[in-house]
Amino acid sequence: MSDSNKKSEEHLAEGQMRLAIVRHSVSHIMAQAVTQLFPGTKVAIGPSIENGFYYDFQLPRQISNEDLPAIEEAMKTIINSKQDFVRIELSREDALKRFSDEPYKVELIGDLPETEIISVYENRDSAGVAGEGKTVWADLCRGPHVQNTREIHTGAFKLQSIAGAYWRGDEKRPMLTRIYGTAWENPKDLKAYLAFLEEVEKRDHRRLGKELDLYSTHEEAGAGLIYWHPNGGRMRVAVENFWRTEHYRNGYEILYTPHIGKSWLWETSGHLGFYSANMYNPMEIDNQDYIIKPMNCPFHIMIYKNKQRSYRDLPLRWAELGTVYRYERSGVLHGLLRVRGFTQDDAHIFCTPGQMESEILEVLRFSLWIWKVFGFTEIKAYLATKPAESVGEQSRWDAALESLRKAVNAEGLAYEIDEGGGAFYGPKIDLKVKDAIGREWQMTTIQFDFNEPERFDMSFVDTDGQHKRPYMIHRALLGSLERFFGILIEHFGGAFPPWIAPEQAAVIPVSENFNDYAKKVLSELQARDLRVSAELDDSRLNAKIRGCQNRKIPYMLVVGQREEDEGTVAIRLRDGKQLDPMKTADFAAYLEEKIKSRSQEL
Repeated sequence: MSDSNKKSEEHLAEGQMRLAIVRHSVSHIMAQAVTQLFPGTKVAIGPSIENGFYYDFQLPRQISNEDLPAIEEAMKTIINSKQDFVRIELSREDALKRFSDEPYKVELIGDLPETEIISVYENRDSAGVAGEGKTVWADLCRGPHVQNTREIHTGAFKLQSIAGAYWRGDEKRPMLTRIYGTAWENPKDLKAYLAFLEEVEKRDHRRLGKELDLYSTHEEAGAGLIYWHPNGGRMRVAVENFWRTEHYRNGYEILYTPHIGKSWLWETSGHLGFYSANMYNPMEIDNQDYIIKPMNCPFHIMIYKNKQRSYRDLPLRWAELGTVYRYERSGVLHGLLRVRGFTQDDAHIFCTPGQMESEILEVLRFSLWIWKVFGFTEIKAYLATKPAESVGEQSRWDAALESLRKAVNAEGLAYEIDEGGGAFYGPKIDLKVKDAIGREWQMTTIQFDFNEPERFDMSFVDTDGQHKRPYMIHRALLGSLERFFGILIEHFGGAFPPWIAPEQAAVIPVSENFNDYAKKVLSELQARDLRVSAELDDSRLNAKIRGCQNRKIPYMLVVGQREEDEGTVAIRLRDGKQLDPMKTADFAAYLEEKIKSRSQEL
């Protein structure tokens, strides 16, 4: 790392630390304001978090978003009073006395190690020498904080929302009121962040999924299970067809495996011991326990073991769009991004030790290429190393990690080390992509597995005639189709490139007199396997165009007398721009070229 880059990173880290201190301080100011406005409030915890802060309270009455402006005004009053933040240290006995009427603080104090110093931050008025004023509020806290509230800009914070939160995340404990806020060092940064949130809201895949009629969820099947509508189905077919074609071109074979299997499969793999909390309960069939599959790997191993393998067979690259089911608590389910049933674009590569390095490089190259085709160009790697609890010989871990490192360096990828972040059965590369508004999403995982080949007694006959263990590489490229589509919707804001858009074009007659010509154009385009619809109702032309724009259809083909006479279409883009009129066949060829090249442009 160059000196300039190092200094830049150090400066960034200092800025982030300063911002975290500001946010933590604002959380205390908010808690002080809440206790003033709502006497009898019991205070829980209030940390800084990414982009803001929160505080949990047991309140004497229920509050709503309508109460937030009053809390903000009280916070501004506290800030303008220029209170000092003063750290003091107490004995355990004194701390318990000080917070005797705060049950959540008493519990926290009781959980602290006997040797830990108990610190309290007091807010003191600004009378007299700095830090010597009267204490007006205090909280159990490790800190740090700003020195004085005057360091907080009254126009650089905003309270955002109210939610319920179980004390210490335990659903058996009291439900508290959590107030979320954001805080920045100056009003300009706050304004930029709020504008970013507006953009996030505009791109929310749940709202766009409904508006574009892509998918829905229904309680009849239970939460976290997705119903794909015709428009979503068309997109899935386009993506899946591309996925299959490119996998075949890159030396993969495609598998299909059952949705349930005997529980011993996951007992053998070790998943039942490590991940049972996220697996559905077994069902009894013919006096044996079966489990709905949470992952595909044991089934791929069964296919591998179906016959004796030779070094001549390897590497084997096997991929599957396999639907799996994992239990997630209802509170964490989130549209397409966090579900209970999803289609994993899974692959497993079985290779010899000598093939390991080249296979990793090929998997990484393929993954990066796929992401760039979908329009994601900012990609960063995270190299996850051996955790405290792991299986496999150290020499294998070292060799595997070095192969991962070489592959990342060969592709010129920026990367960070995720110390101890590997799975118990091997190191991995995680790829994170940035979307159109700069958010980072963890997607592709390329992972070694020293565990399952051993547990399932897998082998191949090597050149010396000896039976040896193959290496196994797990790879999820898009992650899951559901989560991928959620991110894709938000990345494009629903305005998809033509090759994956559910409707690629709409034929719009200027009046009902030209419906027959519109149908002719529609038929000609559909005959070339283009996804085209026609607006044949009696709505006004402007209403039809506006409706197609709302559906974010890339091309609107307006037809009237001139177009019918000349055998052409007038082409309007969804952004309002226009192309020169074309013969219907010429437009079809134009769109086919956009699809073939997978262009992001119209």
